[in-house]
Amino acid sequence: MTQRPLTVYADTSVFGGPFDAEFATASTMFFEQIRLGRFALVTSGIVEAEVESAPSHVQRLYDEMSVTARIVNASDEALELRDAYLAAGIVTERSADDALHVALATVSLCTVIVSWNFQHIVHFRKIPMYNAVNQTRGYPPIAIYSPREVIDYDG
Repeated sequence: MTQRPLTVYADTSVFGGPFDAEFATASTMFFEQIRLGRFALVTSGIVEAEVESAPSHVQRLYDEMSVTARIVNASDEALELRDAYLAAGIVTERSADDALHVALATVSLCTVIVSWNFQHIVHFRKIPMYNAVNQTRGYPPIAIYSPREVIDYDG
C-alpha cells in the first residue's frame, strides 16, 4: 500500500534554512524529501512576498519548490483565524504575519506546519494555544514542528 505524502506548510524561515549553518542539514533533507514525494508542500503568498527581500539563493530555492507546491493566499477565513490568535494573546500584533502562517496552514487543512521560528510558532507554550483557538473555531489541531522533527532519517 502506497502511503500518501504528509501535507506540510512551510513558512519563510524554512526556505532560508539550507543556507544557515545551524539548520542546513535538516532543511536540505526536508526539501530533498519533498522532491522524493514524502511531503506535499503547501506554502503561501505571504511566504512569496517575504522571500522577495531574501538573498537570491533563497529566492531560487523558493522558485524551484513553488513549481510543485500548493500556494494558498490570505482569505477572509484565514485572516479571521489570525485575528483570533491575536485576540487570544498568542502573539502580538507585531507578529501578526507569524500567526497568519499558522492560520493559513490550519484553514488549508495541512497536517503539519514546519518552521524555524521558535519564538512565535514552534514554541511549547504557543502550540497548545494555537490548537485551543483552532478547536473553539471548529478546526482540527495542527502539528507544529521544525523540519528537524519531521524528516525521515532512515531513508
